[in-house]
Amino acid sequence: MTTPQVESDRPADTLDEDGIATLELPLIPLRDTVIFPRMVSSLLVGRDRSLKAVEAAMAQDRTIVVAAQRNPSQQDVSLEDIYEIGTEAVIGRLLKMPDGSTNLLVQGQRRVRILAFSQIDPWTRATVVPIEETEPPSEAGQSLMRSVQVAFEKCAKLSGNIAEEAQVAAVNADTPGWLADLVASTIELSVPQRQELLETLDSLERLEKVRLLLAKELDVLELQNQIHGRARQKVDDAQREFILREQLKEIQRELGDAETHATEISEYREKIAELGMPQEVMQKAEEELGRLASLPSSSPEVSVIRNYLDWLVSLPWSKESVDNLDIELAARVLDAHHYGLPKVKERILEHIAVRKLAGSTAGATILCFVGPPGVGKTSLGRSIATALGRTFVRVSLGGIRDEAEIRGHRRTYIGALPGRVIQALRNAGTINPVYMMDEIDKVGMDFRGDPSAALLEVLDPEQNFAFVDHYLDVPYNLSKVMFITTANILEPIPPPLRDRMEVIELPGYVEEEKLHIARQFLVSKQLSQHGLGPDRVRFSEGALKRIISVYTREAGVRNLEREIGTICRKIARAVAEGEHAPSLVGASSLGKYLGPPRFLVGEQEEADAVGVAMGVHWTEAGGDLTTVEATVMAGQGELVLTGQLGDVMKESAMAALSYTRARANDLGLASDFYEKSDIHIHLPAGAVPKDGPSAGITMATALISALTKRPVRRDVVMTGEITIRGRVLAVGGLKEKALAAHRAGMRTLVLPRKNSKDLTDIPEDIRKRIQFVCVERMDEVLEVALSVSLPLAKPVPERVAEEAQETAAVEGD
Repeated sequence: MTTPQVESDRPADTLDEDGIATLELPLIPLRDTVIFPRMVSSLLVGRDRSLKAVEAAMAQDRTIVVAAQRNPSQQDVSLEDIYEIGTEAVIGRLLKMPDGSTNLLVQGQRRVRILAFSQIDPWTRATVVPIEETEPPSEAGQSLMRSVQVAFEKCAKLSGNIAEEAQVAAVNADTPGWLADLVASTIELSVPQRQELLETLDSLERLEKVRLLLAKELDVLELQNQIHGRARQKVDDAQREFILREQLKEIQRELGDAETHATEISEYREKIAELGMPQEVMQKAEEELGRLASLPSSSPEVSVIRNYLDWLVSLPWSKESVDNLDIELAARVLDAHHYGLPKVKERILEHIAVRKLAGSTAGATILCFVGPPGVGKTSLGRSIATALGRTFVRVSLGGIRDEAEIRGHRRTYIGALPGRVIQALRNAGTINPVYMMDEIDKVGMDFRGDPSAALLEVLDPEQNFAFVDHYLDVPYNLSKVMFITTANILEPIPPPLRDRMEVIELPGYVEEEKLHIARQFLVSKQLSQHGLGPDRVRFSEGALKRIISVYTREAGVRNLEREIGTICRKIARAVAEGEHAPSLVGASSLGKYLGPPRFLVGEQEEADAVGVAMGVHWTEAGGDLTTVEATVMAGQGELVLTGQLGDVMKESAMAALSYTRARANDLGLASDFYEKSDIHIHLPAGAVPKDGPSAGITMATALISALTKRPVRRDVVMTGEITIRGRVLAVGGLKEKALAAHRAGMRTLVLPRKNSKDLTDIPEDIRKRIQFVCVERMDEVLEVALSVSLPLAKPVPERVAEEAQETAAVEGD
């Protein structure tokens, strides 16, 4: 707004050395405002330097320079901390406040450019150059002024916060610059926007920017008015709705709808009484039922309460299935559905025996089946339910990231539902089903919570007797549920959750087991699914063995079943088209249905090779073979490791090199061989990341073979961690590694002696076909792996230890 001009004795401009008119004036930095020429504003000054600058100005001619700070929170400012363009202003009124600050009423005079600070303490004096504006009259300027005046008038009417005298001043503004400064100081703008207008020296350009800002302000004000209008309309509609609802109550009472509502309440009450709910749950149900009875049927809360009661009365609160405690019958059921898996079946029969002796006091069991894909973890849970005579329900946890998927949503949310635990129990219909949670190792976590933390209460027998779902908000007894979880690997499962489960490993199948599974289950299943009777098509044993060995390479039987299904599908098409279809699928006809073989029977080298050793490693899909290649070139002692090796594997390579250097004399190598040669160790399949310590002895064997020019036996595979002293340390996953060696046709498996105890887990058929050599030192590995012996200084112990024989490790042919 504007007020009459304040008289001042402003000092005349002086000329500096360059002939530029300058002024020396006290400076007051502004935190959150910009003052325009001709505009009157109120300032609150509280900083010590600013107060002394005001005193200096009052002692002279009341003239000061005001400029906005770039950072409003900064206390002490320098020349770089304020904007270059400020405003020369005159102090018109000064009021000292009780808190020590001073309130000033100032009027802007003209724009100035701040050149430097000629004084900092005790108050800031700035050297400024006045900026004089010249505004020659033009038709474009008059047209632009009229457009801005009209827009400003509309803005004033819509806002209601713009003073009338500001509107009058805008109508009487006679120059574009004055009008632009007046509007900019009146409407809502940020400090950077105001400063930009202050720094725009061309009056027409400044007025054009103001016009654009006014247009945006008009859009905002019009939208606000529309929103306020709709809000007032909603209030009116709510009052009208209340009156109509009261009228509707009377109409429903006359039509008899109240009787229907009463019938619904009566039905709910009967169901609640029949379900045998716990006292706390029944009390909650009665409270909600009372609320439902007190509300009119047209109330929006009725549907929320009705859905809640529907969930309460549909859950099994006391209905329990009777367990089948016949151990022999359960054993026959498990054998009929699954081949092998003796440990798993033994654990289930033990559970039935305990239930038979201890009754309902037997503790809850949380089993976790861990194994590669396709070994039958999920189907095994269904078989357990059949053996026990319980209902089976399954929930997949893969990819769940929201804790509400387990605990449910609060009823206050639109579309709220109980969590998956409660939903599955409603589907089960009993309080003691076999509840399978698939893929528990693939539960995620994000900003919506950690579902694995919510599972702690579900799977803890000490807590789940009073599990509270957020939607139900009452305790539910999960202690009678037999929970079974499945996972491919254990590492992603949090330790607290893993501690609540009994882990049962399901290893991969050997070829003989796969052959039994195919003949007993897979072939008949696929024939039935493709409309082919057992008498229509038969698979020879040779065909099944060939599918297993050269068309699939897996720990489970999922791909095996898929390939059998492919053959059945092609035969079914031929039968449907009236063409001749064979009744027997033999090994020689597989190429016609499945194409050329996808895998070689064995992956060993065609002949013994120098610098090439075969290792075996564990994966979540079972075991697999790894080739380690080493070569020696003339160089300067550089060790090159390639194949996307992890840190642990790189350390194994360094340990292998250190061992080789330490035994250089025994190996027949020059003591300085590493100084004149570059060594390159490579693991093929470079696109696949690799890590782990179990390739240590394999790397050492390949390296020593390359240095001594002695070939490595192509039928030997090895696993073990190496130390720089040449000791061979234990590794994990021996069963999976042995199965991988068997699938690849290997004859000898070298393993750490400390792993000899794990040989009992390897099927007897595998122990007969593979020679297991237990070693303690790297010297023993070289004695077995190299086709030409090295003249080592120390004698090599016997390759097969007595303890390996005690653990049923039988040497192969």
